[in-house]
Amino acid sequence: MTVDRDLADRMPVYLDYAATTPVDPAVAKEMFACLTEGGDFGNASSATHVFGQRAAARVEIARARVAALIGAEPDEITFTSGGTESNNLAILGMARANADRGRHVITARTEHKAVLDPCKRLEREGFSVTYLTPDRQGRIDPEAIRAALRPDTVLVSIMYVNNEIGVIQDIGAIGALCRDRGVAFHTDAAQAAGKIPVNVQTLPIDFLSFNAHKIYGPKGVGALYTRRDSRSLLQPVSFGGGQERGLRPGTLATHQIVGFGVACELAAASLDVEAARLTSLRERLWEGLADLGGTHLNGSGAPRAPGILNVSFEGVEGESLVTSLSGLALSTGSACNSASAEPSYVLRALGRDTQVAQSSLRFSVGRYSTPADVDFALDAVRREVTRLRALSPASEPAVEAKDVATDASGRSGKAFVLTAEAGNPGEETWVRFHLTVEAGIVKAARFKAYGCPHTLAVMEWLTRRLPGRARDEGPPGTPAGWTEELSVPVERLGRLLVIEDALLACFARWPSGA
Repeated sequence: MTVDRDLADRMPVYLDYAATTPVDPAVAKEMFACLTEGGDFGNASSATHVFGQRAAARVEIARARVAALIGAEPDEITFTSGGTESNNLAILGMARANADRGRHVITARTEHKAVLDPCKRLEREGFSVTYLTPDRQGRIDPEAIRAALRPDTVLVSIMYVNNEIGVIQDIGAIGALCRDRGVAFHTDAAQAAGKIPVNVQTLPIDFLSFNAHKIYGPKGVGALYTRRDSRSLLQPVSFGGGQERGLRPGTLATHQIVGFGVACELAAASLDVEAARLTSLRERLWEGLADLGGTHLNGSGAPRAPGILNVSFEGVEGESLVTSLSGLALSTGSACNSASAEPSYVLRALGRDTQVAQSSLRFSVGRYSTPADVDFALDAVRREVTRLRALSPASEPAVEAKDVATDASGRSGKAFVLTAEAGNPGEETWVRFHLTVEAGIVKAARFKAYGCPHTLAVMEWLTRRLPGRARDEGPPGTPAGWTEELSVPVERLGRLLVIEDALLACFARWPSGA
């Protein structure tokens, strides 16, 4: 399947809706009405004049819309700057307020950093935190929660939908265990609210965090749901003007809150239809990728949210893969961590080895995704995975010492091939050179490589400079010089040393006088 598309004249296809979404035009329109003179730009706390009163009315309409999305009451919604602040308020505010009852918290290794980092903060304050490991499908067994609960446990925090693999946790069962033991339960629902049905009236949840920019609202605004009878368990973590019933002080961003409300209303209206459409796109994408072979659907066998597909590819280096997909906007994991070349900690927690975890791509489709977008992505990914696998040393027989100096026909002669490699399968860098030697010089050079884009670029550069070199000249330059010539970050120097090892081994196998 090939889709004709001119990349030079268009933006990349956006498949990173789990990271953020564009603002819906209806949301932007309502936000604009709260920004300029003549609009409802007032401070919602200024109750003595009409400007403040109109802004306050807008905020309360939005609060009702946000609450309705998850089945809450308006007074159970506290507005924040986003999901991260909501998580911090729930975890730090609840744990600190109840430290006299216990100092033990339970969470999972696969949580977002906005949950893991507050938990680490609590550890520095003397709390004990249990980090549960999911099963290979990415789910936390409710029985693991039961086993981890202690007399001094005050809070359990388990995310509703995992942001990298889309797996849906059994929030009902986990919350019921917590309620039976009198332990507060918090869930990060940033990837759930507005995407799958969420109803806090039927779920035993004390605190729930979500935000606007995952559901076509503005960045910079989120909410924390706090069940009415759990409000006394929470204390603020910042202080100021006493807004939001003292839990989150600061002048309310009326335009952002209004946008959040509209986004929630739109999401609720199309929830079932959109979920079915996104599930169809997700499955279309997976079926096309599965045909490649050597692919792993992360979260397979578990219930998953409609819009997220996480796939690992055997035999390719993840950074080289995503760099080569310039026509696609997607992620190698959580958007908060994808700037790092380290393998996803979520996939490592699922038992994926480092190499497979590092080769994962997170595709996330959304409101403006089309079947044509999916087909274009399939064509691009299949092409690049096939190319990188063919480039890997694993694509040809392993190097044997007896074959390092033979001619192209396998007979002895004046023209022969020197072959040597460095690194190993399973390591971050594995390279192999083949140098054709004739009349005392390198006549041609080719390579096989598994490695990062810098590794591939240096090897391509070297193979263009090796022809014409004699045995006594050795390789062209040194790793330090290559980094300068090709602007390779200094932290990648170790990978270039592997390349040098393979080249030096080739030259060492060059018979004297040949």
